[in-house]
Amino acid sequence: MTPDSSTAPALDDDTAASLCDQARDLAEAGHLDRAAELYARVAAQAGPHRSAQAALGLAVVRERGGSTEDARRADEQAIATGDAEFAPRAAYHLALLCEREGDAAAAAEAWQAVLDLGGGRYAAAAHHGLARLHEAHGDHEAALGHWRRALEDSDDPEAVAEAARDLAERLLERGETARAAEAVARGLAVRETPALRLLLGALHVEQAIAEFDAVVAQDAAESDPDSTAAARELLARLLAVRGDAPTAERVWHDGLAHRDARVAALVRARLRRGLPEPADEEAAETGEGGFWWDPYLEAAVASDSTPVLTGELFAALSRICALLEAGQEAGADRAPAALAEALRVPDDYVWGAALRGDVRERLRRAGHGR
Repeated sequence: MTPDSSTAPALDDDTAASLCDQARDLAEAGHLDRAAELYARVAAQAGPHRSAQAALGLAVVRERGGSTEDARRADEQAIATGDAEFAPRAAYHLALLCEREGDAAAAAEAWQAVLDLGGGRYAAAAHHGLARLHEAHGDHEAALGHWRRALEDSDDPEAVAEAARDLAERLLERGETARAAEAVARGLAVRETPALRLLLGALHVEQAIAEFDAVVAQDAAESDPDSTAAARELLARLLAVRGDAPTAERVWHDGLAHRDARVAALVRARLRRGLPEPADEEAAETGEGGFWWDPYLEAAVASDSTPVLTGELFAALSRICALLEAGQEAGADRAPAALAEALRVPDDYVWGAALRGDVRERLRRAGHGR
């Protein structure tokens, strides 16, 4: 139980500090209730500085124990002391706690309390928190002011870098690449982080997309078909990397249907880069210098869905082999039925009809059909 502060003797600073150390050790060892008792005793009987320290410790312990209401009250007790060291830390802890609980109004009050108490190394985090809350409520003007303050504060490089990352991601999603680049640059100026470097790379990708799109829009097919085709390929591939497969596919298809036959041919050559070409005897069989499955491969490349097509093919082969194996194990009577089932397997796939048509044509040419 917490001693009655009206009758218990006040704790001197050394004793209070020692009790806080003991409470911290107990908490680290998992003895949360015993730690809370010591913290509560110091918070009630010590002077303002140790009282603030103990109240903050109590808030942390209560939160770890699952009692968030008690944690919030302890934080508020620490904040009320106005202590230069522990009151801002308690406000910071309270703000994070309220955010996790979805209490935006209380979180905003706590973040503001951090700033009112001087902020210190928590100022950047407080401005970042207020910026997020204003953004969530659609108050972009107020949010912008806090974003700027968050990036200007250098007392806590980690907090500045985190604010820069968050802001840059939001700006990038809105297509504001120039402002996003400024935010990333500010973050990297105070702290190197993998997240910021990744964002910098993403910004370079967006800038490249814009440049290639400008070449495509200019469409200098008559004077420079090579550059026009190359820009279409690079634009399509970067759009796919960004995750915009539908737009990438449209860029490819527009190139393949280009009014200038030279550009269309160059785009098709780029689309087919790495695809197998038939040998002379195979070309003679097809009569067209290509495989029947070429349109499916080209479509897969254009739509960035090659893994899907590959998965379908392996799934079909697995089913065919399983059916044939089962028929072989069942004996001669089962073999014809198993073969018939295996032959029907590809019908489930988009390319199944084309496969069947090719097989029938090859058999006809070999004299096995009409």
